[in-house]
Amino acid sequence: MNTLKQGDAVPNFSAQDEQGNTIALSDYKGQKLVVFFYPKASTPGCTVEACNLRDNYEVLKEKGYALLGVSADSAKRQSNFKNKHEFPFPLLADEDKTVINAFGVWGPKKFMGRTYDGIHRMTFLIDENGIVERVIEKVKTKDHAAQILE
Repeated sequence: MNTLKQGDAVPNFSAQDEQGNTIALSDYKGQKLVVFFYPKASTPGCTVEACNLRDNYEVLKEKGYALLGVSADSAKRQSNFKNKHEFPFPLLADEDKTVINAFGVWGPKKFMGRTYDGIHRMTFLIDENGIVERVIEKVKTKDHAAQILE
């Protein structure tokens, strides 16, 4: 895995969100952005993580952050996930893994003794100029907003 690190420039990306709108890194020029990657919409850990960000959305916004969730789920699955939990931020349906590969979060994972390729749950804090300020590699799903704000 060739994951982006602190100080790296984020490659300009664009992908469709859950409503079919094209979202690009350039849309966030001049503001801080939190890009959080999660393995699969509507699974327990991903739901807890995204709901924690939703519940702390106003605080994150006050600190100047925009939020963007990314997984390889279909737009329909992302839309169902967003609507069910009323997320106030877009969810990218990155089925072709363009954004996932740009950030380098796709790679080998282990679960119950089995190794397979998948999305690593990671979060990137990006500054106003598109540079990675911080990478959170060990996401605490229940307390993720606090990790971002520390």
